[in-house]
Amino acid sequence: MSERAEFQLIDWLRQQSARHPQVPLGIGDDAAALQPSPGEQLLVTTDMLMDGRHFVVGQVDPRLIGRKALAVNLSDIAAMAGRPIAAFISWALPSHGGRVLAEGLFEGMAELAEQFGVEIAGGDTNSWDGPLVINITLVGETVGGACVTRSGARPGDSILVTGPLGGSIHGRQFLFTPRIQEARLLAHAVKLSSMLDLSDGIASDLTHILRESGVGATLDEASIPVHPDVDVSLPESERRQRALCDGEDFELLFTTSAAEGEELLRNPPPGMRLFRIGTIEAEAGFRLRRKDSVTPVSTGGWVHQFD
Repeated sequence: MSERAEFQLIDWLRQQSARHPQVPLGIGDDAAALQPSPGEQLLVTTDMLMDGRHFVVGQVDPRLIGRKALAVNLSDIAAMAGRPIAAFISWALPSHGGRVLAEGLFEGMAELAEQFGVEIAGGDTNSWDGPLVINITLVGETVGGACVTRSGARPGDSILVTGPLGGSIHGRQFLFTPRIQEARLLAHAVKLSSMLDLSDGIASDLTHILRESGVGATLDEASIPVHPDVDVSLPESERRQRALCDGEDFELLFTTSAAEGEELLRNPPPGMRLFRIGTIEAEAGFRLRRKDSVTPVSTGGWVHQFD
């Protein structure tokens, strides 16, 4: 991409970007300026997606790739029960066809950004002879002065999820809706002791809460909700395993006291369906209760491999 082509793309992106009242200065300067609400903390998250690892250019509509790139970041803000403000896009575009690809990616992002009131406020553009790499940094803020972390789970807490799990590989990974609204409704309804979004699967993600909180957990296998996208011809035990390990569901997994968990199940926030899947325990470790046994859970889900 020539310097002229790069600047033309940046000008086009600037013209397409909606403005946010908390972003007094966006695309066009060396840095953006953000104005957080009084009394709130800023939240910052970033995710990198790569052609050949998270998607395949040519097999997936660029608009869906762009949508997912922003959606995974929105899901992180949801996991903190926060409010998103501004996104910053950095991408390495293929030197051949990069402009057309960028426009498709941006269209997918812009639609989701408008839905959640986010300004695309800056970033960086490069081109090379390699595959597409796209990284988004998203800035948000707390709602009510404090965020929900992974470190507050306590023995006796109930473990709940906001939807059925597994089978996202069949297309849902590009079409999921970040649980921004659901997280804020939950935070308003009860005291959330911990929360995260399920990007790598329960078998991997729940261990983050257990480690940060210094606790253990037992899940009830029969209570784990399995998404219809998981092949119904599979044995039930394998379908439950898919729900545990497939990843990229981007539902929220959270903990709250047993009493508040029961109240949530009786009276969930409007439009939400919640599932209680287990209990936080003082004894370290991660266990799965079946009909007639309790066995340790092997760490599953997605883990990046490198030396």
